[in-house]
Parts: sequence; C-alpha cells; structure tokens
Amino acid sequence: MQKYIYEAKNKEEAIEKALSELKVAEENLIINILEEKNTLLKKSVKIEVINYNDIIDYTKEVINEITKLMGLNVNLEVRRREENITIKIFSDHNAVLIGKNGYTIGALQTIVRQIIFNELNQNISIILDVENYKDKKIKNIEYLAKKTAREVAKTKVEAKLDSMNSYERRIVHSILSEDKYVYTESIGEEPNRCVVIKPKEM
Repeated sequence: MQKYIYEAKNKEEAIEKALSELKVAEENLIINILEEKNTLLKKSVKIEVINYNDIIDYTKEVINEITKLMGLNVNLEVRRREENITIKIFSDHNAVLIGKNGYTIGALQTIVRQIIFNELNQNISIILDVENYKDKKIKNIEYLAKKTAREVAKTKVEAKLDSMNSYERRIVHSILSEDKYVYTESIGEEPNRCVVIKPKEM
C-alpha cells in the first residue's frame, strides 16, 4: 500500500503539498507527523500521508483473496463515513460467510483488520457485514432489550439475557443507558458473559 512522504516548513504547507499532488480532499487522507525540527537554523515538518481510497482498494483485494480461498465468489459494497469503513459482502453462500452466530464473519473481520494494521502500523475502523446480517442482528438485540426492559419495569424482577459478545452487550447497555426505570450490568466470564437488566429503585 502506497505511503507518501512530504516535507515543508510547517504542517500546513506539507499538507498543501500532499493535496496538490494527490488531488484529493483532506478528509480523504490519513496524515501522520513523522518528524518535526525547530532549531535556529531550520524549521521543518515531515508527514506521512495515506489515501483512504488506497486502503479501501487494498482491503477489497484482501477480502477477495480470502473468500476465493474459501471457494466463494463475492461482490463488495463499500461505504465510508469519516474514519469508519463498512464493507458489505454479497454472495450465493451467505450462511457460510456468516457462520454460526456470526462467528465466521467476525473472524474474517478480525483477520482483515490485523492485515491492514500490519501494513499501516495503525488501527483502521473496518466493519464487515454479509448483506444486512449485522444490521438485522442489531435491530433484533435492540428490540429484545427494550421489550425485556418494559417487562422488568412492570414486574420489578430482574432478567438475564442470553450470552453475548462485548459488541452486542454494548448495544444493550447503550440502548437502555437513559431508561428511567431499569439499569444494566454485565456478569459472568467470557464466552458466557451476559447482560442483566435490573429495576431501578423508585
């Protein structure tokens, strides 16, 4: 993956050089300061620039290579919002890509993130989904959390949800964080850690 190095008297001038040469908007670049000199004889800043489009192209290559080794032909749909890259994978074998309880797509996401980290030496937010599997799962978790919270508020009896991974538990905690009648706690040890929804003392 291409990394570009620019040097100028200050950061602003170095960035201007990058924008002029690469012909992209600044929000499409990751900019890291490599070196700053500020002496009586010389003032300079050296920056490293990475284009998000290059990251996306490289990530797509990695996904295509891995899924090809799995014997799958896939199509990819990419969306980037600020620093977050979401890639939806479409194939004729979605169940294989998703795996039991989303294990396979979760493992694929971990592998892809690690490959990109090894290449860039920095964490990039890359989220993989198979069609709308994760979107649907999030909606189901939010529905379950709200429904259970209503029951707990009504009966004043706490309820324990099924085991969830850390991401899923955060969804429950977040959706109920401002609820007037219940609060949430995570209990247990991985991989059986779960969320308990408890009534607030009124």
